[in-house]
Amino acid sequence: MEKTLVQEMLEEKGFIDEKIDPQLKLVDEINRLKKEKNAVILSHFYVEGELQDIADYVGDSLGLAQEAAKTDADMIVFVGVHFMAETAKIINPSKKVILPDLKAGCSLAESAPAEKFAAFKAKYPDHKVISYINCTADLKTMTDVVCTSSNAEKIVQSFPADEKLIFAPDKNLGNYINSITGRSMVLWDGACMVHEEYSVEKIIDLMDQHPDAEFIAHPECEQPVLLLAKHIGSTTSLLNYVQKSDAKKFIVATESGILHQMNKSCPDKIFIPAPSNDSTCACNDCSYMKLNNLQKLYICMKHEQPEVILSDEVIEKAQVPIIRMLEISK
Repeated sequence: MEKTLVQEMLEEKGFIDEKIDPQLKLVDEINRLKKEKNAVILSHFYVEGELQDIADYVGDSLGLAQEAAKTDADMIVFVGVHFMAETAKIINPSKKVILPDLKAGCSLAESAPAEKFAAFKAKYPDHKVISYINCTADLKTMTDVVCTSSNAEKIVQSFPADEKLIFAPDKNLGNYINSITGRSMVLWDGACMVHEEYSVEKIIDLMDQHPDAEFIAHPECEQPVLLLAKHIGSTTSLLNYVQKSDAKKFIVATESGILHQMNKSCPDKIFIPAPSNDSTCACNDCSYMKLNNLQKLYICMKHEQPEVILSDEVIEKAQVPIIRMLEISK
């Protein structure tokens, strides 16, 4: 069948418009393609559970970066959002990196356009820059060292106590790290739309309804939410905490995809997603993460598209702060 002009334009941008045989066993086909193409599937905790279950590795941003750094696969399939796939490409410039949907962006990364950050940075010429990994490749080129929520405190403490620092793009994580380290880092005014939408009033009400539940939260949440938390940590830290805690019930303030792994590892415990300000939704989901699905994963592996392409200059400059983070995090 002849392609329409719209189909051709979409394919040029990395989108494949293809109808899938409803009888096709997608999981079997994805595993076949993975073997045939010597591919590795890396998945973030925030995508749907069926995608986590088919992945070779499921983790947070630090774990995913570490896995990307050591893989011997020819092709990396990133089931997450665009900045994560960019990071994998920066670490592995000779490998093909693909992701199921190029539209899977990140509100936090988009809150710090590179040109605006460059102007912001110019106001503080004597400051070093720590950038949260949830940022664009272009912003990483202006960074001294990258961090994740798992290692942010360690990365900040790797600088001398009198070092002047800029932290970007997440003001909430930066504010939290300032509070526990005693630093006064200059913060870029960015945030994750998922972690900013939690309702303190609704959380308190939920805690009253479940007095036996422990409230745990991701440090991308706003300070009033964090003040209520029994434990604050990255997605991996939250997962480890519920596994070790004697509590049997938890209220969890981060993207609800993590509940899949929590339920798998602790089937005898109860996990309640923290409520948002949105009266139509009981929890906070990342609409970008939820763009990933089995159908798109199959199509992208079949056609090896959409592919992440970065210039040699961007890769060379952005590698430096990422490699420094990986070295510090060993």
